[in-house]
Amino acid sequence: MSSPYCCPHCKTNRTRFNVINQVATPVRMDAHSGEITKSDQEALDAFHMPYKGPTVKVQCATCGLVEDEKMFVQFGAMPR
Repeated sequence: MSSPYCCPHCKTNRTRFNVINQVATPVRMDAHSGEITKSDQEALDAFHMPYKGPTVKVQCATCGLVEDEKMFVQFGAMPR
């Protein structure tokens, strides 16, 4: 987060953002009741793919767009 941001949607906001930290928790649910039967590392088995998405998302506090941090960084590096 040491790079300047610019919203790729409204293209004017360079100062107001919400940083969203994503924490994925693997769970195993009962198919009929929806009750969680296992959580955390217990739920990972051979058929449970671990989360590989971004750990940080950014929301523009002007227009509300939520995107990966890299999109805001790319637009922030562009000349004004």
